[in-house]
This record gives sequence, structure tokens and C-alpha cells, in this order.
Amino acid sequence: MTEQENTVAVEIERKFLVTGDAWRNGSGVLYRQGYLNRDKVRTVRVRIAGDAAFLTIKGQSVGATRAEFEYPIPVADAQALLALCDGPLIEKTRYLVPHAGHQWEVDEFAGDNAGLVVAELELVSEDEAFESPAWLGEEVTHDARYFNSNLATHPFCAWAK
Repeated sequence: MTEQENTVAVEIERKFLVTGDAWRNGSGVLYRQGYLNRDKVRTVRVRIAGDAAFLTIKGQSVGATRAEFEYPIPVADAQALLALCDGPLIEKTRYLVPHAGHQWEVDEFAGDNAGLVVAELELVSEDEAFESPAWLGEEVTHDARYFNSNLATHPFCAWAK
């Protein structure tokens, strides 16, 4: 077994609320996604992002880290799989926003999650330093309400304000 075959894919991601509109930098990509499984130990997601589609399996989070396996699939297969998902779909527009050497992913949600804007930053390690942009708000990395898998069944519009 090679070293690459022995390595588990991991995602180290921090998530923040976004304030204001200073992050906007052009057009984003429409995402539609649903969940075939939303168990807290593992999630299985189907996503159509623009003209591409993916099947993603994520493990349970430990801090800001979790196992992640993502595979491209035909868009037609993704459309059929979205029909099998066990809850409402998540719809959002994703914007890629460079800042101080990092690439931020800013998601502006639609539908029942309209009004929610979240920025995510993938890191090499949990303690990697980064410069916070002026539009970055409260960190919500460890708040399960902001997991997309939870927003599908407990949307932002239903939260007590």
C-alpha cells in the first residue's frame, strides 16, 4: 500500500457568520444539495454545483476536522439522487472571495434559509493562522445549527430571532 492509499481524506474547516456586503465580488455559483444520510457520525450528500455534480461522505467532526470523501458523478445521476434525499434541499449561491492569501467560500442561502450568509475557510491545520476580513462575524464552527445537513430539516426561517 502506498503512502497516498494509506491517507484518509480530511477537511479542516472553520465557519463564520458574515456581516454586510463588502465580500461581494461578482457572480457566484448556484448550489443545490440534499442528504441521503444525516447521521451525526456520517453524512452522505449529493450536490449539483453549476454544471458539475458530486457525491460526498463526511465523518463526524472532531474540533474543526473530519474525514471527507468527495467523488464527481454525472449531473443526471445527481438529479435522480436528489429526488431520493430525506429532507428539503439546500439552495445557496457560493462566492469565492480571496483575502490575505486564503480563499474564503461565502454561501448566501435561499429558500427557507434566506437571510443566512456564512463564510467557510479550509485550513491545513486547526491552528493555522489567518487574517480575518472586515466582513467576518461570529464564529459558528461548533454550532450544529449551521451545518448544512441540519439547515435542511431545521431551516434558518424557523429559528427564534
